[in-house]
Amino acid sequence: MADEKKVFEFEEVAKHNVTKDCWIIIAGKVYDVTPFMDEHPGGDEVLLAVTGKDATADFEDIGHSDSAREMMEKYQIGQIDASTIPAKRTYVNPQQAPHNVDKDNDFLIKILQFLVPILILGLAFGIRQYTKSE
Repeated sequence: MADEKKVFEFEEVAKHNVTKDCWIIIAGKVYDVTPFMDEHPGGDEVLLAVTGKDATADFEDIGHSDSAREMMEKYQIGQIDASTIPAKRTYVNPQQAPHNVDKDNDFLIKILQFLVPILILGLAFGIRQYTKSE
């Protein structure tokens, strides 16, 4: 089955780096994971982050299950021409929004969760002191 697959050059694979058209390279094989983007347990951001490079190390670091490895076979579309993979990858800006926006919102919520009860307590204390003195 793998012997019949097409051989792709790195530049051709690297062009497929968006959610609607995503190819990745793992262990010398090229996979079109576009139909799997919504189903991937780590989310589509994880797959997009490994486009344009050899994702073998990233894939192995996660420790995918045997069933995940078997599932990969149906997405394989070919082999990569190893001589076309650059020795050093140039940095490519991520295509998804930065995650700092969520962290800023979380920080604001934590501050408000702390300050609002203190303000309510202060207001209640102030009202009590004002009404008690009259």
